[in-house]
Amino acid sequence: MAIALALSERTNLAEQTRERWRPPALAAAPTKASRWGATLRRFFDLQAGTCWNDVAELVAGSKGKVVDVGCGGQPYRVLFPKGVEYVGIDIADAATNFGYDTSGTVYFDGGEWPQQAANADLVLCTEVLEHVASPAKFLEQAHRSLRPGGSLVGTVPFAARWHFIPFDYWRFTPSGLKQLLEEAGFENVQVWARGNALTVACYKSMALFLPLLMPQGKSSISTWLTRLLGAPLVPAFVLLALVAAASLKMDGGDDCLGYSVLAQRAC
Repeated sequence: MAIALALSERTNLAEQTRERWRPPALAAAPTKASRWGATLRRFFDLQAGTCWNDVAELVAGSKGKVVDVGCGGQPYRVLFPKGVEYVGIDIADAATNFGYDTSGTVYFDGGEWPQQAANADLVLCTEVLEHVASPAKFLEQAHRSLRPGGSLVGTVPFAARWHFIPFDYWRFTPSGLKQLLEEAGFENVQVWARGNALTVACYKSMALFLPLLMPQGKSSISTWLTRLLGAPLVPAFVLLALVAAASLKMDGGDDCLGYSVLAQRAC
């Protein structure tokens, strides 16, 4: 079938293998300075900040064994109380595909979860499901890894750009999440929006500024010239972040940054 000329002149995204700009990887913050830096990032990085806030609330008071699947740099480990057994697992290709190679992580081939993940009281899955080629099988393994009565806490993006190309496969709706989780055996599924249409508008506007404020893949001279060009945008960038923070006090609507999820395995 002949392709219309207008379409043939546009990029075939099915062949794209990398993104033009990538935010710095999320990592643990062991020092006071790094903790301040992480707090500042969460204020401006609306996806990271809203995920952190919801996860902090949902895992407060956790006990027993926690399995953080797709743990990356283990940024959420500090949220768990002392005495919790924390197990971070990730795929062996995490360093190549996502830039994560973290000490203390159990790496596996991406198929069956390692034995260390068994008998969990809580499975944490933050911004991972969109990178899983077979979400249904993944959630079945999460269900299998939990003790009866255990919980799954997760987050997924919605109004988020295509990232970690080509390893970003899906965007989920609340109805889709409910169906996937219940088919995997979970019950009491609850889904909450992170942000709303105003938050999304601020987030998308801020994203336009980031390649100027934080240029990547250029020479040092080009980098500094780009930052100089972006400097006048800083006040607008900060104002958008303030408006976004205020918007989070409103409930989510039909558009949002993403969703936070809580589900249980039956007792």
